[in-house]
Amino acid sequence: MLQVAGVLKTFQGTTALDHVTLSVRAGEVHGLVGGNGAGKSTLVKILSGALQPDAGELRLLGAPVRFAGPADARRAGIATVHQETNLVPTMSIARNLLLGREPRGRLGLIDAAAVHDRAEQVLAGYGLRADVRRPLGTLGEGARQIVALARAASADARLVVMDEPASSLQHADLETLFAAVARLRAEGRSVVYVTHRLEELYEICDRVTVLRDGRVVHTGPLAGLDRLRLVSLMLGRPFHPVEPPRVTGEPSPPADLPVLEAKGLTRRHVLDGVSLAMRAGEVVGLGGLLGAGRSETARAIAGALPVDAGQVTVAGAPARRWSVRSAVRAGIGLVPENRAGEGIVPALSVRDNIALAALPRLSRAGIVSDARIDRIVATFMRRLGIKAVSPRQPAGELSGGNQQKVLLARWLATHPRVLLLDEPTRGVDVATKLEMQALLDELAVDGLAILLISSDVSELVENCDSVVVLRDGAITEQLTGPEVTEDRLLAALARS
Repeated sequence: MLQVAGVLKTFQGTTALDHVTLSVRAGEVHGLVGGNGAGKSTLVKILSGALQPDAGELRLLGAPVRFAGPADARRAGIATVHQETNLVPTMSIARNLLLGREPRGRLGLIDAAAVHDRAEQVLAGYGLRADVRRPLGTLGEGARQIVALARAASADARLVVMDEPASSLQHADLETLFAAVARLRAEGRSVVYVTHRLEELYEICDRVTVLRDGRVVHTGPLAGLDRLRLVSLMLGRPFHPVEPPRVTGEPSPPADLPVLEAKGLTRRHVLDGVSLAMRAGEVVGLGGLLGAGRSETARAIAGALPVDAGQVTVAGAPARRWSVRSAVRAGIGLVPENRAGEGIVPALSVRDNIALAALPRLSRAGIVSDARIDRIVATFMRRLGIKAVSPRQPAGELSGGNQQKVLLARWLATHPRVLLLDEPTRGVDVATKLEMQALLDELAVDGLAILLISSDVSELVENCDSVVVLRDGAITEQLTGPEVTEDRLLAALARS
């Protein structure tokens, strides 16, 4: 179905893809894995027509193809489902699903009734039942991902490229996704499946290609390739899964006075009296199924979501008017789930993205010192291991994991009291995930209060001192200390 033959791609003298060669058979689900910065995103962009290779070629069904843009790739039969859904949130679900392929009437005008009927039929086949006339933005991240998948699969594509499609999905949505992939395979269509989650890889993929530093280091069947060997190939060194220590030192006991208290946060149809407290050096987890109100709670604490009732108190001092500005001034930083839409400014450099929130603190009489910015940026790029050609490289050119580190560096540069992390390891590789877990330990020991939102139960158990479970915007259970186990948390999520 597809051959990638000797593809080379460089950026500012740095090689992102070094003569990559691989093939995808008809009716095959082909996994594509590798660490952050391995070249996966660049290869996906070339397959989707967003980038052109500097050398090498693509062949579809044996015929050479070259795409001037994404429209060319779609016309050739390649559909791409991106990690961050590239849909229009203000447009209806139906229009998003059929954009550019809408049924039309006699005069060539769009037949709205036919669009709605067709959209309902397509989405029903993917287990998603919703009023297709609603704006797409009213759906949660998981439901939007299902719409993106349904759009790609319903376009009669011969090859579907899926870039981390399950990173924001809950278990029920995962089953729907896997069923859709199985249906594509049964129809003789091919899938390139990019993922960091090994359980997904072994669940649905037939073969796998491993990229490291822009090169192919392995291609072959998944059968017979054990997980330790696969991770070792990704990392380029032997991998021994030793659980990182919970702390790197003996932290001082948390003070009785919470660093932050959220009391009775309420917003109609979103939050229902959410209250929680965070102390210095404490990691509080926020669990719940998709739509439970986890992200909304973090946004309310950060001042990004206005509430109808409730109050946020920092170091015992309640704020009269709570906003993003007052939250930042109080020492609260939010790393959002949707890093592309709400976090990273792609056109700005890595340097400017990191310095963005700290600019008021770095200025004197309204004048910002470039030397101070450079020192801070260099410190956090080194501390977090951010891989970039230079601090001046546009942040949008970095891999997803490195963009996540840039966002984290942005808030650490402000020396916050409280850090709100919404799915911080979503779409990052095994090594980066372990690095982030170790960093959380280090930050907690240093006295930072951390709110960790995660769909990964093991991540909550490994990192959190306590976990608050939400359902429909309300707290249903709180686990602390020895109660924070996978069994207890899974039971709490099942009840929610």
